[in-house]
Order: sequence, then structure tokens, then C-alpha cells
Amino acid sequence: MRIVVALGGNALLKRGEPMSADVQRANVRQAAAALADLARNHDIVVAHGSGPQVGLLALQAAALTEVPPYPLDVISAESIGMIGYMIEQELANVLPPATRLATLLTHIEVERDDPAFSRPEKPIGPIYTAHEAENARAAHGWPVAEEAPGRWRRVVSSPLPKRIVQIEVIRMLVTAKVVTICAGGGGIPVVRDAAGDLQGVEAVIDKDRAAGLLAADLAADAFLMLTDVDAVYLDWGTPQQRPVRRARPAEFAAHRFPPGSMGPKVEAACQFAATPGRIAGIGRLQDARAILEGNAGTTVISDEAHS
Repeated sequence: MRIVVALGGNALLKRGEPMSADVQRANVRQAAAALADLARNHDIVVAHGSGPQVGLLALQAAALTEVPPYPLDVISAESIGMIGYMIEQELANVLPPATRLATLLTHIEVERDDPAFSRPEKPIGPIYTAHEAENARAAHGWPVAEEAPGRWRRVVSSPLPKRIVQIEVIRMLVTAKVVTICAGGGGIPVVRDAAGDLQGVEAVIDKDRAAGLLAADLAADAFLMLTDVDAVYLDWGTPQQRPVRRARPAEFAAHRFPPGSMGPKVEAACQFAATPGRIAGIGRLQDARAILEGNAGTTVISDEAHS
């Protein structure tokens, strides 16, 4: 089975943990163990988030007053390289020695006129109190938003992914049985200028939407989104909250989910699973195999499969 696995940035850097290299390395080591368990029986392609990490690097860049801050696409590339390096190295340490691995910085084309550019809503970086968020907004001019009661973060534009620029290279690697780490951080967002040349833009593509596009382009059999939440919940944050264990795309249509977190996951799962024979799953990193087997998390399959 060919499986695209999307690791959430918060699965690699848990909420409330210090954003140090040692902490991230320890979390990546745990992620590698879960991925290796899947790789023993399946062909896996790994995508990953970088929301906390890219936000940290942006803070560090803004603190250096001697040079202008690097644009967000360059900072995204830095964070993607950092996480990809750690994932590849830790996978190499737990997979058989003959396993071939590769990490690819991936450009993903977006539309220049995507309405998301005028509506920043993708959270990145550390969690702030209301007071800290106001200080960050005043110091750097960043838009901030409350993603949950008392939890504020910087928000940036998140255009929809339209085309994976290096998809043919990725197909070559996957066909050659290379465990490929790609589309990290949702890919590096680029647009075409009037001459048709690529140029980076100040945005972050949602990792789950990008990974869903990757899974579809690779004709994957399964698409797993692994995070720090055990399942999709209806009425999250209320006394009526309850997990969804198995659903079809049409059943999610009547529900709304937070646009900066679970919303893109459900959307990506429904789009991928709309094709009969495909399975999408959402749940905790440590439950990866159980989610694939339908014994944990939330499983989404096509409407036809329920008829």
C-alpha cells in the first residue's frame, strides 16, 4: 500500500514545550518510530508541518536588527530543511540499513490572486497570551488571532496549493522505492510572474491541503494526518464534544471546524476519500498503524463505500 503521511508541526513540537533543538529532536525520534512501523509493510511518503518552527525562526529573524528580516518563503525553506534533516536522520537510525531516503525542498504553486492573501488566518509560531500577542503585533506589525480561548498566535495568509512543481521528481523517487520526505511545511509557496518565472510569496500553505494534493498526485491508497489530537471531534470545546470514529465526506458537510487547525484536515480528508478505494485518517502520531487499520482516530472513506 502507498501511504502519504502528514506529520503535524504540533506533533513534532508539543504544545507548551520549549522550542529547543533537543526537544524537537526527541519528538522527531518518536515520530520516526511510528513511521518505521508503517514503512515495514508499506511504501510511505512523508510530509510535515512547520508552523511552530517557522514562527520561531521568524521571531529570531525579527530580533536581528542589523539586517532586514528574511521573507517568509525563505524562512519557511529554512524550517523545512531543519525538520526534514531531523526526520531523515532519525528514520535512517531505525529503518534497515539498505533503506534509501531522500528529503526534497518542494515548491508549490499558488494563484497570485488567491483571496487568502487579503485574509490571513493560518496560525504560526508560539502561543501567546492576549498581552503578549498585542506586544508582538505592535513590535512587528504582525496580524494575530485567538485560535482558542486565551491562546493567541500570529496568523499569515494561506493560499490554496495548485501545483506541486517537483511532482515528477517525487514520482521518480517513490517509484524507485525511496522513502521520500517532501512538501514539508505545506511546501514553499511560489507564483509565476509575467515572464513565467517562479518567485516566492509571503505566505504559508496549509500542510494538510498540500499533503492531500501530494497524495492525490501520487495515487496513494491512504492518506494519514497525524497530530496531537486523538480524533476529529464534533462540538469541540463544549460539554457535548464527541469523537467521530468513522465517516464519509457527506457526513462532515453539515459541520464547521476551526479554519486554522482541524478545518483543513477534514477538508483534505474528504477530498482525498471522495475517490472510492481511498482511505483518509486523522489522529495521534503514536496511533498511526491503528488509524490505518480503523482501530483509532477518525477514518474517512468514500460515500460509495457506505452504500
